[in-house]
Amino acid sequence: MAFLTLEIVIFSAENLSLDKKPVKTSTFVVVKTDPSNSKSTKADFEGGSSPSWNEKLVLVMPMHARFITLQVLCRVGSVDRVIGTVDVPASDFLGKYCLVPESYEHILSYRLKNDKGEKNGIVNLSIKVSDQGSPASVTRNNKSKSCASSSKPAIGVPVGAGRHDDGVVMGIPVCCGAHG
Repeated sequence: MAFLTLEIVIFSAENLSLDKKPVKTSTFVVVKTDPSNSKSTKADFEGGSSPSWNEKLVLVMPMHARFITLQVLCRVGSVDRVIGTVDVPASDFLGKYCLVPESYEHILSYRLKNDKGEKNGIVNLSIKVSDQGSPASVTRNNKSKSCASSSKPAIGVPVGAGRHDDGVVMGIPVCCGAHG
């Protein structure tokens, strides 16, 4: 299975509340690229309802993944409570129609929704996509910047469904707007 390495910097969040009251302390973010792969920031104890982390997390993401999930949580006593969640579409940082240069930094902000589906603050982050590789090539301590594999994903659209050859139509999309 092919993987991408993501460098995700969680900058900050704004207007966070818990039970309709501003959050006071102990907020952190968990990023999940698939059910068995997640990392979290350290807790912010001083930012209240507008915490900041400026923390880089390096994770691998399967090439077939359609989104990554961010959860902002708050520790209350010995329990972690979910403040808000967002699913970040992979097309927002991989480029839907345009090829995005490797290590292009996408600066993104997303509205969080609480467990009831209500708006509950905003999270600010950046995402860079590095080399393709395997999960074993990213260290557990976030110090690795890219995967060891030097292979690149094929560009093209598979054709010939049901045929015996594995032909590929090659093409380079024409970039638009902010990417090109």
